[in-house]
Amino acid sequence: MFILIPMKQADKNAHIAAVKEAKSWALIEIGDGKIKDISFYDDRMEIEEFIDFVVVKDKNDYVSQFFEESIPVLEAPVQKSIEDIIEAYMFCELYEVPIRF
Repeated sequence: MFILIPMKQADKNAHIAAVKEAKSWALIEIGDGKIKDISFYDDRMEIEEFIDFVVVKDKNDYVSQFFEESIPVLEAPVQKSIEDIIEAYMFCELYEVPIRF
């Protein structure tokens, strides 16, 4: 499973960013209930893996592009780091963003 997160920089300790302000995209591979790998991309269009979810900072962020690509979007309302976001995902503490265009 792959989760995509817009980031302020290409660093596993960086914080989530708004989609339009993202300097990097973190692609997190999840397996066996834990993080297996983290890859960073300057351009999300370089990613070839199937993305299971995109996690955004705010439900009002620019997410229609993901809906157009049939990628479900989750909101991390208080989580900022990759580890916090993935932990919240594992415990179903992220909010689903309703489809809107």
